Amino acid sequence: MASQFDELTELSADEVVTHSYVTDVPISGGRVLALITLDNGKDHNRPNTFGPRGLLELDGVLDGLRARASRGEIAGVAITGKQYILAAGADLSKVSEIPSKDAAKKLAQLGHQALGKLHDMGVPSFAFINGLALGGGLEVALHADYRTVDRSGAGIALPEVFLGIIPGWGGAWLLPNLIGIENALKVVIENPLKNNTMLKPQQAFDMGIADVIFDPANFLEESIRWADAVISGSVKVKRSNEPGKIERAVKWDVAIGIAQKMLESRIGKVAKSPYAALELLKAAKNTDRATGFAAEDEKLAELIAGDQFAASIYSFNLVQKRGKRPAGAPDKSLAKPVTKIGVIGAGLMAQQFALLFVRRLKVPVVITDISQEQIDKGLAYIHGEIEKLESKGKLSRDDSNRLKALVTGTTNKADFADADWVIEAIFENLEAKQDVFAEIEKHVSDTAVLATNTSSLSVEQIGAKLAHPERVVGFHFFNPVAVMPLIEVVKTPHTDDATLSTAMVTAAKLYKTAVITADTPGFVVNRVLAKLLGEAMHAVDTGTPFEVVNTAAAPLGLPMSPFELLELVGLKVGAHVLDTHHAAFPERFFESTNLHRLAEHGRIFDRDNKGKIKGFDKQAVKIVSGGSTPMTREEILRRLEDGLADEIKRMLDDGVVAAAEDIDLCMLLGAGWPFQMGGATPYLDRVGASERVFGGTFHSPAIRGIDSAR
Repeated sequence: MASQFDELTELSADEVVTHSYVTDVPISGGRVLALITLDNGKDHNRPNTFGPRGLLELDGVLDGLRARASRGEIAGVAITGKQYILAAGADLSKVSEIPSKDAAKKLAQLGHQALGKLHDMGVPSFAFINGLALGGGLEVALHADYRTVDRSGAGIALPEVFLGIIPGWGGAWLLPNLIGIENALKVVIENPLKNNTMLKPQQAFDMGIADVIFDPANFLEESIRWADAVISGSVKVKRSNEPGKIERAVKWDVAIGIAQKMLESRIGKVAKSPYAALELLKAAKNTDRATGFAAEDEKLAELIAGDQFAASIYSFNLVQKRGKRPAGAPDKSLAKPVTKIGVIGAGLMAQQFALLFVRRLKVPVVITDISQEQIDKGLAYIHGEIEKLESKGKLSRDDSNRLKALVTGTTNKADFADADWVIEAIFENLEAKQDVFAEIEKHVSDTAVLATNTSSLSVEQIGAKLAHPERVVGFHFFNPVAVMPLIEVVKTPHTDDATLSTAMVTAAKLYKTAVITADTPGFVVNRVLAKLLGEAMHAVDTGTPFEVVNTAAAPLGLPMSPFELLELVGLKVGAHVLDTHHAAFPERFFESTNLHRLAEHGRIFDRDNKGKIKGFDKQAVKIVSGGSTPMTREEILRRLEDGLADEIKRMLDDGVVAAAEDIDLCMLLGAGWPFQMGGATPYLDRVGASERVFGGTFHSPAIRGIDSAR
């Protein structure tokens, strides 16, 4: 049977094989439970994954156990994983190397064939979810007849939609038929689109994914004992979340309809994988197992062969690999120790900084502002947020008290004397930032790092009045600070390697991804967004209706329309950003008087009491009226694509970042651009904008799916 998969095994000669080791475990009544342990021979930093060779090995092991079961040698089969990990699904490095749609379909079929045998052993089958269970790892468990879960285990999820594919080894059919359509929609579609949210073991148990939950101390022993009881009949498993006739007749289609509308309003219609998953979940209501699995085979093959999966894998590798080995970062050994943090300012951003620094670094943090009243307000917020973490069980009482004690406030800048790292978070005014740094420099050591969170000013100019400008670095966060994973680390011509290394090491300790950029207007994210928003406002200024511009940008697949983004960042902030870029690059960035007028008005959209958009605000429409040369959707899209391609090429030519990959990493993590688009540059290559603008591509070969690459 394995011969039909020869093409796959030839492609996976260097696969890190997850082996299936069998141990016979004696249980009551003289019976035997065959326990399979999945183990790739690596430590927990390299989770178990399934490539073709690992799947074929599991397939053969299950065949052997089924034969033993038919002879009465074993009374049950269980499967678990090496320490902390069941499995993390398919080996993405192998999936991304698949050469054809036919080969992709065979991989889907192989997964169904191997894992599906757990449901057809002739004896009860069990999955002991002892830790991380993602994608195909969770699908292993879903194919078993019964499941236990370790209460302390790592995340449980079906993240495929996030990566531009679907749960294609049984999950899209098995899960809704186990836990109901509403729960399945949450796991398969909603959670992946929420920054790949994973379930905790207790949540998985509450949903009905697992039949029983055990503490970690004796998880395996308790799981075996429970499986023994199920086999002997002394434990009967009841499942309250399995969909009944009423759910199938009424709730199922309603839930699918609600999910469809949610997707259309939240992400538009460009991303293919969420809608493919929705289609499979809808069909799972009244199809049998074989039909459901065959549909998964077709959808998975189609998506693997497409552009969006290729872009998703590119994005995944950027975040997991390039993001962890930043281009241009000096040796970590050059980093200065950071034993105390100073934060200039006590406003919202400063409060968020202080909270993040104290939580991650666990060192003293001192904040300062112009008045004790503002400092007290800032401290109250920080202490309140720490107490919230304690109330949610994320901090112990002792840890909460310890962190609160580490955060202090002062109006005396001399209290910054022993700070190794000082970050300013005051309003965007060059002279003000220069002055606060000049004052702080009188008190701190000559080697203390001075970091600025400016988003639009020259970092070099901020440090221009200092005796030691070499210790100044840009450290640009994105809001909300605790959530957004990117920091743009801005290197001026004076920034020395020790300062830069300290910034990069500190960013990593904050659990952030740092990208080094040159000191140019907007750095990366704001410059790209300024181009996008500037073109959108220019189209409106010349007479194009808001709604035409919004829909014209839809093919870019961005998380929100240009004008929703403008309202999100703030119209006054948006106007300031456009002004800054027009001043720096007047021939390429438009200024917009209308945007300043909209900022004074305060809104573009008309919203209901819950903030939901009802349409465009009538006064906003009136403010921008008067243009006499409206553009078509096609013209606007072409301007957006070509404008982005031109600006990004200029940024690379000018050395703003090391490579196109860094632009995309910034847009993925700093602006929330979707994985399935690959950030910016793969899309611009695919639609021909790169070729039109500079006669080449950002990537060679272009990042395309199997079908498009032919």
